[in-house]
Amino acid sequence: MLKTKKVAFLGMMLALIFILSALEHMLPPLPLLPPNVRLGLANIITMYCVFFVGRAPAVTLNILKALFVFLTRGAVAGLLSLCGGMLSICAVILLVALFRDKISYAAVSVAGACAHNLGQYAAVSALLGSAYVIYYLPVMLASGVLMGLATGTLLKLTLPMLHRLRER
Repeated sequence: MLKTKKVAFLGMMLALIFILSALEHMLPPLPLLPPNVRLGLANIITMYCVFFVGRAPAVTLNILKALFVFLTRGAVAGLLSLCGGMLSICAVILLVALFRDKISYAAVSVAGACAHNLGQYAAVSALLGSAYVIYYLPVMLASGVLMGLATGTLLKLTLPMLHRLRER
């Protein structure tokens, strides 16, 4: 991919991340799910970048997403996005590096979602100066599995569209 074309493509990916993040934040809570559980739609783009564009661009997009969250929702939300996002991207990169052709998008997504929730758990524990939030950890991990399956499936469904964007 030419450098200019790659920069333009990554700009489109960042715009998609911003749009998906903002859209998801505007949606009402999903019925029957615990408070603050979200799908993680922006992670579809991040995973796509790890699989098909490169690790460094995916990490950069993740950091820029956290900055966007910081600017639009405040410092705590930005910190949670950064901590969860960085642990998630590390898990996704590691799994893709180890098992690239032997692992499903759903499995990578579940691992990323659970890692994201663990990163957020660590940040909340540090902010509160308390480990009492550990009682919510099983809920966070279970929701990570469910939301990871959903975003992994959505990644698989949107691959043709994302590939077409990349080819232009």
